[in-house]
Amino acid sequence: MPRPFSAVGKSVPRYDLPQKLSGEALYAADIQLPGMLVGKIARSPHPHARILSVDAAAALRAPGVRAVLTSFDAPDGRIAPDLPILDAEVRFVGDEVAAVAAADEYAAVRAAAMLQVRYETLPFVTDARAAMRPGAPPVHPGGNLVGGKPITLARGDVDEGFAQADRVFEMRFTTPAHAGAALEPRAAVAKWDGDRLTIWKSTRGAHADRLNLSLALGVDRSLIRIIGATMGAGYGTKDETRLSVIAAVLARRAGSPVKIEAARAEEFVAGRKRHSTETAVKIGAANDGRITAIHATTIMDTGAYLSSGPGVVRRAGQAALYLYRCPNVRYDGYLVYTNQPSGGSYRALGAPQGHFALEVAMNRVADELGIDPLDFRLMNHVGIEGQEGERITPPDEIIDTQPVEGGVPFSSNGLRQCLDQGAEAFGWRDRHSPPSQRRQDAGGDGGANANADGGADDNAANSAAAVNIDADGGPDSVNTAAATNSVNADNDDDGLRRGSGMCMFIYRGGPGGKSAARLALNPDGSVQLSAGLMDVGEGSATVIAQIAAEALGVPYEAIRVAFGDTAHTPDAPLTAGSTATFSTGSAAVKAASELKAAILRAAAPRLNADAHSLDIADGQITRADGGPSVPLTELAARLTADAQPLPQAEASVTPGSKDYIVNSFGAHFVEVEVDTITGQVRVLRYLAAHDSGRILNPRLATNQVEGGVSQMLGFTLSEQMLTDPISGVTLNANFLEHKAPTIMEYPPIETLFVDVADPIGPFGAKALGEPPSIGPAPAIINAIHDAVGVRVQDLPATPDKILDALDALDAANQAPE
Repeated sequence: MPRPFSAVGKSVPRYDLPQKLSGEALYAADIQLPGMLVGKIARSPHPHARILSVDAAAALRAPGVRAVLTSFDAPDGRIAPDLPILDAEVRFVGDEVAAVAAADEYAAVRAAAMLQVRYETLPFVTDARAAMRPGAPPVHPGGNLVGGKPITLARGDVDEGFAQADRVFEMRFTTPAHAGAALEPRAAVAKWDGDRLTIWKSTRGAHADRLNLSLALGVDRSLIRIIGATMGAGYGTKDETRLSVIAAVLARRAGSPVKIEAARAEEFVAGRKRHSTETAVKIGAANDGRITAIHATTIMDTGAYLSSGPGVVRRAGQAALYLYRCPNVRYDGYLVYTNQPSGGSYRALGAPQGHFALEVAMNRVADELGIDPLDFRLMNHVGIEGQEGERITPPDEIIDTQPVEGGVPFSSNGLRQCLDQGAEAFGWRDRHSPPSQRRQDAGGDGGANANADGGADDNAANSAAAVNIDADGGPDSVNTAAATNSVNADNDDDGLRRGSGMCMFIYRGGPGGKSAARLALNPDGSVQLSAGLMDVGEGSATVIAQIAAEALGVPYEAIRVAFGDTAHTPDAPLTAGSTATFSTGSAAVKAASELKAAILRAAAPRLNADAHSLDIADGQITRADGGPSVPLTELAARLTADAQPLPQAEASVTPGSKDYIVNSFGAHFVEVEVDTITGQVRVLRYLAAHDSGRILNPRLATNQVEGGVSQMLGFTLSEQMLTDPISGVTLNANFLEHKAPTIMEYPPIETLFVDVADPIGPFGAKALGEPPSIGPAPAIINAIHDAVGVRVQDLPATPDKILDALDALDAANQAPE
């Protein structure tokens, strides 16, 4: 019988917590070097223009100014295919024009303002649909539709599937640009020692940054060191910009270290944001609820530069392609350049946008077929067997974690358990309480302990044909239903209505790029864990240390962690796509197995035993014959005293499976209160049920879920980046007007992890970091509909949209038949 786990599955303290609490943790902006200069970037006031000249003479004469960089004297390298170090053409308001380095921040700000820039303004376009029209101003040569055509992914025959349907449903949705708004702005410090470059920066991938800098600057990788500083929240938005490259060029030109830290407005405008989307969903269904066809089409605005757009638009289609058991599916994704600030990687990439559209549309299908939304999903969700069809991937290749093909099972699939256990814990079946009880609850203590309540009768709210409100000639913003029994029929003076909603989701399960880990026994008996991975705030340093400790047989406290320094860690991919625990964790398991074997070989002659008869448990070398154990600290001391090399091991893996799809799943349930007088929505209670395999650190896992849900409340109800279509200016590049919720708006969040260990992941684990951010938008929008009978299709669901929809619903109810 295997022994119980000693390190994984426990809520050990975060590895980096003491440094963060004491203030010892160094963020990129905390780095101070002798003689360090401050860099500032001059930015474009135009959404599209050609730079004719930059006169830097006055700036260079200003006190304290040491260097100026413009597109006319910048190195020729590129950070990305469409992103040179600096360009003579600017493509959004806030694009980089030039940069200065000066003795202090005030001197740098003054010098940047003194640059005399002459522009030739060019036609611009800020709307993705308009950018695809013939004759639209080209943001880049070659046209605004990236690749010249949409990405198209299909399984089966959707036309045949729709022909088989008894009913066909079509809806349109939009989601806004959404800023990550991390508390820590991006920062980078660059220092040259001869031909050697060292950069401290906030990063998701030190080794990936080294490669990018090498290509951009024409400097051999071996001469570049990237040190990943402590991260003040990653969310995916800390990379894909010019910041560190500009700092490096200025530092070389000035002959001194240079720090550039983005101001808050720069972080909003010139960082990276969640892509805005327009999505059309078409669903064919039989009268018994069986889904016969799904076709989703997304138009995604990538802004001025490509960044991670191709991956984001692909992931926006995964829900339509794979979440529901359906033989006929198609997804078309259009990635479009505009003269807007760039979209980029942001937690769960395109999955929140795609799931919002699909899961709200599926609730409408269930409502109109007279099926409870939970029963509809229990009937149709993808099972452990995967989708029907034939495998396309060659048998010797790893299966894509975002598959299209059928014929491949999942390594594990706890989606049904999420639905069943989540519904039971939430009280879904009993959510409809009498109106009088609903009013009594609404006047209580904020609803934290109130029973879930479905609000208006689902069938009554969908007994008549839909009425669509078309805003600004665009897609339908709100879908309402003329009900035979108005949702306001039980109205009293408070105007408060309660409703419950739910959704389910699928997400890649963790396998990523080739990953490595190095473990070494230290002279004091502790174990050094080195990985190129970055802990972006989610606690990967802690969890991977737990994995290494478990696999090696030592206490968690015995592990020392070094992450994200290219001089001392093996290569690693970005911390992205919820791959860190699965990928680097798998490498840590392999390295620990090799280190354990090396330690036991070193111990065997000293213990007069065969290495195969020894083991390590709780930091003790144990004997199969029951003889006395020897502390690992004692072996390390003996080896050190005898000048013997201490054992170490390094292992790399290409994570994934050739036989299974590795995916994570979840189902979210929510109760809301809608004020029909003000249009305000209050989230009263939230329950998140997740299948992320075995949970390695329950406290950190709960924090991940709570953080993801809280973060996406703003995406759903209040947050959006607004660009003036006339001037191209970002209108709300600050915390005051980018309406992020505060702790006052956060509801009680209950977290439930189903007990389904994954056979492929390290100790049964799979992805968790990003999935919690997928469910809030569709679950909350479905709950609003349950409460007041209107279905918001344009996020965020602000009070004005809800009031307009309620007015339209009242008008439809009062219209003569």
